[in-house]
Amino acid sequence: MQDFDYVSAKTLKEAVSLLNRHGDQACVLSGGTDILVQLREGRRKARLVVDIKGIPQLNQLSCTKAKGLTLGAAVPCCQIYEDKTIAKAYPGLIDAVSLIGGIQIQGRATVGGNLCNASPAADTIPALIALGAVCTIAGPKGTRKVRVEDFCVAPGRTALKKGELLVSIHLPPPKPRSGAYFLRFIPRNEMDIAVVNAGASVLLDARKQTFVSARIALGAVAPTPLFIPEAGEALVGKSVSDGAVSEAAEIAKAAARPISDMRGAAEQRRHLCGVLARRALQGAIQRAKGGN
Repeated sequence: MQDFDYVSAKTLKEAVSLLNRHGDQACVLSGGTDILVQLREGRRKARLVVDIKGIPQLNQLSCTKAKGLTLGAAVPCCQIYEDKTIAKAYPGLIDAVSLIGGIQIQGRATVGGNLCNASPAADTIPALIALGAVCTIAGPKGTRKVRVEDFCVAPGRTALKKGELLVSIHLPPPKPRSGAYFLRFIPRNEMDIAVVNAGASVLLDARKQTFVSARIALGAVAPTPLFIPEAGEALVGKSVSDGAVSEAAEIAKAAARPISDMRGAAEQRRHLCGVLARRALQGAIQRAKGGN
């Protein structure tokens, strides 16, 4: 591994100052389960690693019916899925968070780090998109908001500018008769990277028979996690039915731009897009109707 300096930042101001001063030569350590591997293998280079685990704002974990969920960028995955209030309110998020690595990894890995790693196959990002999550970013010019679907701009690249870091992710409070679901397909249990993954959320009318709104996202089938608004819009006002779900899934499938690699062929991925989008919608509908 290359040599680098290490600083454990204690305040947001200190972290922003360090990142702004060192620019591309600095990187952020949240959980470290991605960045340390990348540094060791030479896929990332840095002269300074800024550990943000000690910054209070980045460790915030708050969930209320009125304000929703605020998830600090340094909160480990295990702390999220072990919280019964969060697990009950956001099962679609728990679907994704509980899949990241094994128990040891989940004690360090963070949703914020998974998002900032900007992998097209990241497991948390389609779930966050489906749930309408918004990022709070801090930098030299203050704070700003970015929707999760706009956060990843290319493989391994984000909307963060010089000196900026992700502070937290906010999920709006779940509405009555809403539901969300996430799932993925992996080539085998020993290879924990999705061939395709999918997240979906739905909001049903008072009789639970008509779609009021829906959001669908896919991963590992484009240069960035893919939000497909037209697939959700195709459901609005329609009766809840297998036909409507299949139509939306086909729209999602058509939007995918998969490639062939060691995990799967492009045609296989394209087929899986339709299958997983349909299953994610079906799972979200079941939860919106009161199922698990």
